[in-house]
Amino acid sequence: MSQQEKQSVTTAQNKEVVTLGGGCFWCIEAIFDELEGVERVESGYSGGGVDNPTYQQVCTGNTGHAEVVQITFDPKVISLKDILVVFFTVHNPTTRNRQGSDVGTQYRSVLFYRGQEQKDIAGQVIREIQTAKMWKAPIVTEIIPFKVFYKAEEYHRNYYKLNVEQPYCQLVIAPKMKKFRDRYRDKLKR
Repeated sequence: MSQQEKQSVTTAQNKEVVTLGGGCFWCIEAIFDELEGVERVESGYSGGGVDNPTYQQVCTGNTGHAEVVQITFDPKVISLKDILVVFFTVHNPTTRNRQGSDVGTQYRSVLFYRGQEQKDIAGQVIREIQTAKMWKAPIVTEIIPFKVFYKAEEYHRNYYKLNVEQPYCQLVIAPKMKKFRDRYRDKLKR
């Protein structure tokens, strides 16, 4: 194995992945795609009992899946804690099975953790946010072990970037993006 091949394997091994659901994956994908240290954000489905679900199936609320994003990041650049602080402040983690007008189990607030360390960090971040009283109601985000992630159909990927003029993007995503960019300006990709 060449030095370059060894280095690329090491680099791949130094990445971390977390899977998060906070309502419509279009919003969450757009936000995390702009964070420094985040290398890939993929929209998809997780947490249900149907293999390879379609968007139409997930939208019924009968598959058990949530709309999620799978985030691959470099923990030397951005910590899981920082990612989770952003996550818990860019969606409402106090509403069960809903984000704004999006209602159903597919829109629930959920974190699929990989390993005890991710679970512990999630618990720590939730305690800190609740102690700081960032939200008036208790956080109801599900914290459950990761099992499987199914990529969303191609037309969902990079939805905001590709459809910025679409009404949903203008009315729902754009205001969230502005608030996110204003609040986390120091964490954005340069």
